[in-house]
Amino acid sequence: RGLTDISLLERFIHLRYVDLSKNKLQDLSPLSSLTQLLWLKVDGNLLTSASMQELPYLQVISFDRNHIEDLEGITHPLLTNLSLKENKIQTVLGLSRDQLSSLQVLELRGNSIKTTAGLGVSRLKKLYLAQNTISSLEDLEEFEELETLHLRDNKLEALDGFSDSMKCLQYLNLRSNGIRSFQEVEKLQVLPMLQALVLTDNPCAEEPDYRLEVLSRLPQLQRLDKELIEEDEREEAEQIRQTRLEKKKVRTTRCGDKKEVKRKKKD
Repeated sequence: RGLTDISLLERFIHLRYVDLSKNKLQDLSPLSSLTQLLWLKVDGNLLTSASMQELPYLQVISFDRNHIEDLEGITHPLLTNLSLKENKIQTVLGLSRDQLSSLQVLELRGNSIKTTAGLGVSRLKKLYLAQNTISSLEDLEEFEELETLHLRDNKLEALDGFSDSMKCLQYLNLRSNGIRSFQEVEKLQVLPMLQALVLTDNPCAEEPDYRLEVLSRLPQLQRLDKELIEEDEREEAEQIRQTRLEKKKVRTTRCGDKKEVKRKKKD
């Protein structure tokens, strides 16, 4: 409706659900009197900040398609879902686990984020970081409860940064990055519960026997690129994996024998 002023809302202190999308708002301070607010949607406005006075019962906020540049000033204790799609955010710094202890879903698609370093809300269950410019994964070891991670359309070439402490991660979307080698894919072995992986539109997905190469390294997968793993596919991948393990064992034994021979010669 082209609204620029919402001061009229100050008197409606019992409002619980407010949708102010597609206006021209730059200031949300009149909402500070709405202490019973549970749900707020302000998509498609002219906001440059997500900072608001703390609202004790607010559970869901959507700030999509604004001009927000950082994550400072978001401090609602019962907030579970926060969406900031298609803004101008460059860093994930600013969110605090102490002030956002209930946050479970964070949506940051379509920003200009370069790294995950400093994301201080480790109790998340779902994290959406697609369509950014992320080239490095850092500080992920704290996300022990994370179940879903979207990193589609970024600039990842290496898969360092994942940790075995991420024991709940089941779904990982890495579509349209720059992952070239299966050695990088092998780094995902640290994720004990990973069941679904998306690698479409990476260079490695163009390699011969791509699915078998991935499955032989990650045998626990149930889906690859959203397609179920067939039983015969799984068996073939297991044979490849066993053959590799045997070859590795032989090489290790030979290296050990060579070291033993050298030691005896010295003696």
